Amino acid sequence: MVDIEDIKERIANREPRPMDVKYRYSVLVPMININGQWEIIYEVRADTLKRQPGEISFPGGKVEKGETYKKAAIRETVEELDIDEGNINILGELDYFVSYYNSTIHSFLGVIDGVSIDNIEPCKDEVDHIFTVPLDFFIKTEPKVYYINLSTSITKDFPYNLIPNGENYDWQKGKHPVYFYRYEDYVIWGYTAKMTKHFVDIIKGY
Repeated sequence: MVDIEDIKERIANREPRPMDVKYRYSVLVPMININGQWEIIYEVRADTLKRQPGEISFPGGKVEKGETYKKAAIRETVEELDIDEGNINILGELDYFVSYYNSTIHSFLGVIDGVSIDNIEPCKDEVDHIFTVPLDFFIKTEPKVYYINLSTSITKDFPYNLIPNGENYDWQKGKHPVYFYRYEDYVIWGYTAKMTKHFVDIIKGY
């Protein structure tokens, strides 16, 4: 027999999570002060990587079992930028992203201090090189935005007979915004540009 007190306890003591998420990632949006000016550090991913080679990203990666999102962001930054954990000062967490491909990405804003940008030599296995962009550039520059149309693709064995209107069911459609920033010879786009814009919008008070 179902015990309502047991149900109450299980619901009251659990933390809500997004459903159907298979992969969890965490990144750091790293700021550094260069000659009195705040800049954001970006990585150009190594060409030898299987996923997104040569693209621009923030330090980050997959959350390991038993690891918090914050710890994952710090660990990945230490590994990729080859700096000490003591060089990372986490200011707080930004909004997180739930993707249409069953993943969540959490982002943390942090300050890199105690090390000069010229002395940061990233791990060559993961990072081709790093570069910085003045925060003022993003405050003054709006990204270009384009849209990807999202639609439903149904497998042949789907039980249409079990749902209203069968094969004529009105599946919802959506649009996914994709942002682009151009800075010198670099193109910052996708999730990295989205989180950059989100951070800048917070600064602007949006």
